[in-house]
Amino acid sequence: MPRRAAAHTGRRASVLAALAVTALTATGTPAAAAPAAQPPAPPADGRHAMNQAFVRAAGKFDVPRDLLAAVGYGETHLDGHTGRPSQANGYGVMHLASNPANRTLEKAAHITGEPLSRLRRDTAANILGGAAVLRSYADRLGLDGDERDDIDAWYPAVAQYSGTTGRTAARYADTVYAFLAQGFAATVPGGERISVAARPVDPVKGTLSATAGRAPITPYPSALWVPADSHNFTVGRTATIDKVIIHVTQGSYAGSIKWFQDPTAEVSAHYVVRSSDGQITQTVRDSDTAYHAKQANASALGIEHEGYIDDPSWFTDTMYRASAALTRALCDKYGIPKDRAHIIGHSEAPGTDHTDPGRYWDWNRYMGFVEGDSSSGSGNSTGGSSSGSGGSSSDGLGFASYTLLQSGASGAQVTAVQQLLNTQGYAAGAADGNFDAATLSAVKAYQTTRGLPAGGIVGPKTWTALLSAGSTPTLRRGDSGADVKRLQRSLTAALGTTVDAVGTFGPVTATAVRTYQTRQGLAVTGIVSSKTWAALHAGR
Repeated sequence: MPRRAAAHTGRRASVLAALAVTALTATGTPAAAAPAAQPPAPPADGRHAMNQAFVRAAGKFDVPRDLLAAVGYGETHLDGHTGRPSQANGYGVMHLASNPANRTLEKAAHITGEPLSRLRRDTAANILGGAAVLRSYADRLGLDGDERDDIDAWYPAVAQYSGTTGRTAARYADTVYAFLAQGFAATVPGGERISVAARPVDPVKGTLSATAGRAPITPYPSALWVPADSHNFTVGRTATIDKVIIHVTQGSYAGSIKWFQDPTAEVSAHYVVRSSDGQITQTVRDSDTAYHAKQANASALGIEHEGYIDDPSWFTDTMYRASAALTRALCDKYGIPKDRAHIIGHSEAPGTDHTDPGRYWDWNRYMGFVEGDSSSGSGNSTGGSSSGSGGSSSDGLGFASYTLLQSGASGAQVTAVQQLLNTQGYAAGAADGNFDAATLSAVKAYQTTRGLPAGGIVGPKTWTALLSAGSTPTLRRGDSGADVKRLQRSLTAALGTTVDAVGTFGPVTATAVRTYQTRQGLAVTGIVSSKTWAALHAGR
């Protein structure tokens, strides 16, 4: 996509900063967008129907195709669920919503002229509707034709598409831009493959910020705090906390948090966990009664997990581990036994009519993580872990998973990034755990030097390159030492599955090496030589 000139960037940033606030607080249906001329219909081809729908919708409403696909991926993993509504009454691949706080379904119908029934169930119409809504937000922000060609200028429009405001909207937009920075590929129902290539991103955020306060009085300090509306929970409790209930949102992370802020929802949970990186937001204090499980509300803590019960792709290793670490902390604080009698699914709660978390939720794996077995369900080593589930190693660099980090983030993993950057000659400032301007500058410089997407977001590629940096000794099963530990950490970042950094090259590490070599098209030997190191150093 064309990039803005430097002077133009500064001018648009100041204008968008003011306009974004107005756009994100405005209500009602916007005036219809003025779409570009409709391109010729692509040839009918069921094998490429969704790809064609994205191309056609992007062309008609002058929305970047990859942005449109990234929004859909963040909302639904590009699965329209045959027209069934989400928890927030959202429909289709683009999650066009129809609830008191968010009426993108009706906006799409007004702009496109498509009937509501078609927008709900027809994938091509739904994608067209999503593009129309995004374009209407861009028009309200004053983006002209050249600016609409710049994917970074769309950030406030993407934030508005979330149906939320403030920090929650910014976190939603940050997630979409992280998908753009990292790239993604998804196989959708019917077998079609939709992909977006990784690219540098530098979105125009204006005054929007995802920095959020920490949750008050929480046993899990890394949780963000976005309070639910007071109509959706009761202050205090009438029973002792004695169980944790596992839920699935049937919708997106940001959408669920927003739904809990809607006074008409009459629903909430104590915590919400994001699929992609395990980020946790607390919405109700532990000491208060959230509305999530009817008869069990008074004595239970509720944890929602982003996703849909019929799509196991949402249940990532990172989500399992982050949630299990949270559940373990809650059990330790409140004296809840770590067993299946006290950690239950929504479907197992008394008086419920719900079926979540569903048949794809891996209880054996999850409970293994809750009980402290970092090897559960993922083929990792036994006999101890240097990192544990979510904890760090003694040198502060080893974690069970490496989360997405960006400006405004804080915590032990930010400290690890700062240490790695400083060690490798990139001035990240004090390793104080705060992702500040110095850290951002160092990350961008590192990414540029390494040929990585230089948007300043630390995702799997940047983590892999940072963690693997160093010499390239040949390593094989039976070896041990610091180089093996460095390898194990970089494989954890590259594969998204924990390879415990114990410093011993055992059978689990060998399997992880072969998996990585297969994915990278390398000779699958299970031995780490210069070519495997080169791929890791490149962040592949």
